[in-house]
Amino acid sequence: MPKVRHRVNSLTQEREKKMVNSRNCSHFDLFHQQIANMCPDKKKLSLGQIGLCDVQQLLSVILLQQKSMAKTRFYVKIFESDCSAVERINLQLVTLKTQYREAQACQEPAHTDLGSDSDVVYGSCSDQQAAIKQLIDAKLVAIPGCQRLILNRGRCLIDLYLGDIHSSLSQTLAPADPASYIQAWLHTSAQHSLDEQTLWQMAKLSSNTALLSSSNMSQQQTNLAQIAGFVLANSLFNDSTPPRSVLPPASAQLSDEISQQERRALRQAQANEFQHYPQLPAKEGAIAVIGGGIASTHLALSLAERNKSVRLFCQDEAFSQQASGNKQGAIYPLLTPDNGTLSQYFQQGLLFTRRRLTTLVDEGFNIANQLCGVLHTGHDERSRGRINRIISAQAWPKEIAHKVSAQEASTLASIDIDQEGVFYPLGGWISPPDFTQAAFDKASQIADVSALFNCNITRIEQIRGQWYLYQCTGSHSGNSADTGNETGSENDKKDAKEKNEVKHGPFSTLVLANGHGLTQFEQSKLLPATGFRGQVSHIPARNELAKLTTVLCSHGYLTPSNDQLHCTGASYVKDPEHLDYCPNEQLDNLKKMQHSFENKAWVDDIDITGHSARVGVRMVTRDHAPMLGCAPDTDVMLENYQLHQHTKASIKFWKDNPAPIHHGLFILGGLGSRGITTGPLAAEALASQLCGEIIPLDMATLALLNPNRMWMRKLIKGKAL
Repeated sequence: MPKVRHRVNSLTQEREKKMVNSRNCSHFDLFHQQIANMCPDKKKLSLGQIGLCDVQQLLSVILLQQKSMAKTRFYVKIFESDCSAVERINLQLVTLKTQYREAQACQEPAHTDLGSDSDVVYGSCSDQQAAIKQLIDAKLVAIPGCQRLILNRGRCLIDLYLGDIHSSLSQTLAPADPASYIQAWLHTSAQHSLDEQTLWQMAKLSSNTALLSSSNMSQQQTNLAQIAGFVLANSLFNDSTPPRSVLPPASAQLSDEISQQERRALRQAQANEFQHYPQLPAKEGAIAVIGGGIASTHLALSLAERNKSVRLFCQDEAFSQQASGNKQGAIYPLLTPDNGTLSQYFQQGLLFTRRRLTTLVDEGFNIANQLCGVLHTGHDERSRGRINRIISAQAWPKEIAHKVSAQEASTLASIDIDQEGVFYPLGGWISPPDFTQAAFDKASQIADVSALFNCNITRIEQIRGQWYLYQCTGSHSGNSADTGNETGSENDKKDAKEKNEVKHGPFSTLVLANGHGLTQFEQSKLLPATGFRGQVSHIPARNELAKLTTVLCSHGYLTPSNDQLHCTGASYVKDPEHLDYCPNEQLDNLKKMQHSFENKAWVDDIDITGHSARVGVRMVTRDHAPMLGCAPDTDVMLENYQLHQHTKASIKFWKDNPAPIHHGLFILGGLGSRGITTGPLAAEALASQLCGEIIPLDMATLALLNPNRMWMRKLIKGKAL
């Protein structure tokens, strides 16, 4: 990789540091070259890494998969305790970008440290430049938790876990599919010692024959690693030893049955602890998804990247006819003073959405957007106090949020704001319809993914472990797209026909991602989510208003113009009676801006007289967190509740028994008014669960997002429902 030069005061310190980095990089590169030699045609490979020393490590992983393991879906889990490592990586990326630019200006190749065979393993300088661009576009930020990077057109996944390493490992669920176990670990940093507890948590996520390679292990740590069942590869990476295959033959198994039993015990204990928030995978077979918005299409994309067959059923004539149909949707994080689980999830979601967007745009998909930041100001004393409490409570990374003065606010917006507030630099707006269509188009290009439009699914049914969907032909006739295998007895078909229904199926897995229709089925009718009508007003761009250059958020929101129109709103009406245009809500949207920015000349440019607006319904949960995961069987739960409530014995019952679910039925919904921020990551997490992979969310977040949560929070505490 291009050499990253660090200026230090002492020449001796610089030489020592280069020697350490050289040894670490040599060890790192040799390890990955041997992995590539071992499994050039492997379909899936998961690696783990403790510590992140250098940007060269990230770039080497990207280029290795791209050049030497092109047929492999490459998963790399990196655990780093020092959040400042991200700042170091970003500075190094800037340096590398500058070096390449200078080298191009001089028409000279950029200097690399990969050796004479580097072009064979890692590609040319242009490949390296492309890898650098992918990392720069990924916008790594020093926030706690897992950040998922999907690179190389979905073939290379890097999960960066920031925070205490033991805690990150212990809060990561072991994958349901043994094929997703981590098969090799690399430990390159002396700053992160491998104690017994950490080694066992690593073992929990690892295959029985997992390798552990380290350049910084003591004899005691080596002994502990062997007790935990790792196959040590230290001697194979000695610089004096010629490179050779490091993995044991396929027939080799761990002889230590005790270590294998301990691993199984750790996984079972974790599963038992979490059984009231089940994370079961999907069965093999085609997957049906009901819905036609952000949630369903991004789930289709995440599943397509895993080569899954997906059928989407949409009640409308095209995508984005419901809540995902607004012309512009703001993306920015929901922060809280304590930076709790929900706040952290919103930050992770923001970053993931940006990465999906930039990747799709780079691949040629047309998605209207402006990542221009979001300026958040208060509209009264109470809201201003709340904003101040949030921004002053934490040392937020500047890329996530920072306070701005009244003058800075006006400069950022390019119009007269004259109020202090908070700026979210990585926010902005995206066209939800474009984002939705692009996700589906990409999914259909890379896997067996199709959609059936004008298909109003009115009921669902499970028969002998398979799911069937019933389309009401009275309102929509459907089209000729492939809908899966049309099987079943002649009696079944006759019954369906007599009911004026078309039967679709069978499907091994069914996901409900149908927005405000989430609770329309018998199996999902008690899900704790409520529909809220939202009318967004379309405002002509004119005069001072047309100069707006960032999204404004106060008592309502206002976007910069796109196609000579701004969007402002939105109304918030519970359980709406109709979805017709409402003049009063149009006026309310104007008043919100007038209230927020009194006596500003540009507010007079907001013209609602054209009566142009769009109405949609968002599905909102009581705790404002999305829902993803197994669909709860509320009938069984309520039956059990009659026998087990308000006693210590009932608490034990709910803790000791798996939460009742509809097997093969999953939920992805309740995205609320910020679905474009949280939806793509929720879809990626659910796809990981369905495929039995390590889910890129910790246990606390999965508990927060589980559809069972509203009931189970009370039941495991012995409280009344």
